[in-house]
Amino acid sequence: MRVIGYIRVSTGRQAKEGTSLRGQEDRIRAWAKFNGADKVEIFSDPGRSGRRGKRRPGVTAALAAIGKGDVLAAYSLSRIGRSSRDLLELADAVRAKDADLVSMCEDVSTKGPAGRMFFTVLAAIAQYESEITGERVAAMWHDKRGRGEKTGGCLPFGYGVKGKKLFPHAAEQAVIAKARGWRSEGSSLRAIAGKLEAQGIQRKAGGRTWSAVSVSRILTRMA
Repeated sequence: MRVIGYIRVSTGRQAKEGTSLRGQEDRIRAWAKFNGADKVEIFSDPGRSGRRGKRRPGVTAALAAIGKGDVLAAYSLSRIGRSSRDLLELADAVRAKDADLVSMCEDVSTKGPAGRMFFTVLAAIAQYESEITGERVAAMWHDKRGRGEKTGGCLPFGYGVKGKKLFPHAAEQAVIAKARGWRSEGSSLRAIAGKLEAQGIQRKAGGRTWSAVSVSRILTRMA
């Protein structure tokens, strides 16, 4: 038996014990040894989101490497994907090669009708948990924005930050007010960009080159 191991971490979870790339690989190799595997090949997607399975080269390579009688092994279903549709499509692709899909954490495989049924149920549960987590994260960011806290990413034009709190940057707010005035007078976004460049006004990220998109952002973005 040959084991094709697939491991993945998203950037924010790389350092967590037990879900690191090394931790996942160790679990897969231990399982392979216990089950008498002749060979183990590991494919990985470091820093890749589980929500974009079709864009992950590691999954594609792992599927291409699978042959008859092989096992595709992963640390958990969440490492393979978060969508039940993606998980079930992957299981079908593995089954089409007369191979088996195994998940360590859930202790489940797609071998046999009972195993495939259990896998289907767990795939649905995995998607449910993913959606609940997404809703909680969205609510947290909404709450932080409501308190005027910075929520990550680039600092928006027109604001400064002290600790975690955003505050209006007087000079940049004056620029925004001026741009809104030009817009209300009928100037296009491109024309406003030209006016800002002519006045030598610098963007938040540096540089004095403005575009219609960057102008639109400062006119519509909220703290």
